Amino acid sequence: MKRVFYNIGELATATGSVAVSGKAQGALLILHDAWILCEDGRIEAVSTGAAPSADEAIDCRSQLVTPGLVDCHTHLVFGGWREHELAMKLAGRTYLEILATGGGILSTVRETRKASEDALYEKTRGLLLEALRHGTTALEIKSGYGLDLETEQKQLRVIRRLREEFRDVAATFLGAHAFPEGMEHEAYVERLCSEIIPRIAEDGLADFCDVFCDDGVFTAEQSERILNAGKRYGLIPKLHADEIKEIGGTQAAARVGAISCDHLSETGPDGIRALKDGGVIAVMLPATSFYLRKPYGDFRGMIDAGVPVAVATDMNPGSTPNLSLPFAMTAGCLYGRLTPEEILTAATLNGAAAIGMADRLGSLEAGKQADLVVWDADNLDRLIYRYGTNRASAVYKNGVRMNGKETLWNV
Repeated sequence: MKRVFYNIGELATATGSVAVSGKAQGALLILHDAWILCEDGRIEAVSTGAAPSADEAIDCRSQLVTPGLVDCHTHLVFGGWREHELAMKLAGRTYLEILATGGGILSTVRETRKASEDALYEKTRGLLLEALRHGTTALEIKSGYGLDLETEQKQLRVIRRLREEFRDVAATFLGAHAFPEGMEHEAYVERLCSEIIPRIAEDGLADFCDVFCDDGVFTAEQSERILNAGKRYGLIPKLHADEIKEIGGTQAAARVGAISCDHLSETGPDGIRALKDGGVIAVMLPATSFYLRKPYGDFRGMIDAGVPVAVATDMNPGSTPNLSLPFAMTAGCLYGRLTPEEILTAATLNGAAAIGMADRLGSLEAGKQADLVVWDADNLDRLIYRYGTNRASAVYKNGVRMNGKETLWNV
C-alpha cells in the first residue's frame, strides 16, 4: 500500500546512515510545503510541491514533521517505584548516600526480583506506549535490576516479548549496574564474566553489554574486564561513565571500542579526546541532570571536538522518571547550549546510531522506515520552545499511525 503524507508545513530531518558531529550535527534538511511518499512501510521519496497520488493521502495540516525519535538509553523494566526518595533528595542526600542505605538501585533490585515476568511485561508495555505517544518510535531498554542471573534473564525476556510486538527495541544487559548486597566485589565481577554473561549470550537475550563505571560502583579496570567478556560472546560494549566523577570511564570506552558512552556530565577535555579518538558516541542525559540538580556536561565542547552527541531520557524509577524525549531535547538546548537543529539530530540519527539502527531509522530519506511524527508546531524552534506539553499530534511507525492505539502491532 502506498501512502503519501502531504501538506507538511516544515519537514526537518538529519540525513545519512551514520552518527554525525561538528557542523554536520546541525546541518538538517529543511523543506517547506513538503510531502513524503512511502510504500509498505518504507520511504520512497521526499520532496516539495504537488504531492504524488497514492492509495491513502494523509493531510499533515501545515504542521512540523520530523523522524520518529529514538530513545537510546532507558531502564524501562523494573519493579516498584521510588517516589519516597524525593524527600531524601530534597534534604540533600546524595545518590551514593541513598545507595549506601540500601535505597537507590538496590531498592529497585528487591522489587524487581519479587515481581513476576508477566507483571513486569504489562508495566513495561504501558511505559513503552507512553513513550510512543510522546514521539518515540524506537528505543533501547536495559536490564540491571536483578544483579543475579535469574532476574536479569527475566528482565531481558520481557524486552524480547516487547520486540515481538514492537520491532525496534534494542536489548542491553546491565548486570554491572551495582554490586549485589552481601557479595564481595571481585567475586561478582568474576561471576559476571565467567557465568552470567555466557548464559545471557547463549540465550540470545541481549544486543549490548553495559557497565556503570563511576565512583563507588565499578572501576575502569573492572569495566573493561566485563565489557571484554561481553565482546567475546558477541555483545557490543556500552558504558555509563562520568556521571558522578571522572575515573577513566571514557578511556575504557575507547579501549574496548564501545559504541556509546553515556551520562558524561563530569567529562573534561581528556575524556572528550578519548571519545573522539575512539569513535565513541556521547549519549547525554539532561533530564537526569535536571532531576538530580547536577551538572549537564559539556555538550558544546563534544560537538566542537568532533564527537557525535546523542540525547536520551534515561527513564528509570530513581534519577529521572520521565519518558518525554522532547523534554530532554529542550533541556539539552537550554543547558547543553545546542541548537534545535543539533538536538534533533541527537534525538534521531545519532540516537539510532548509538543502538546500531541508523541504517534504517533516524532520518526521513528514501529507503528508510516511514517512522515519523507530526507535531502540533509550525516549525522546529516552536517544538523546542513549547516544552512541558506533549506536542505529538500523530506518531507513525512504518507508515501506520500508532499513538492512541491499545495495541502496538508487530510493526
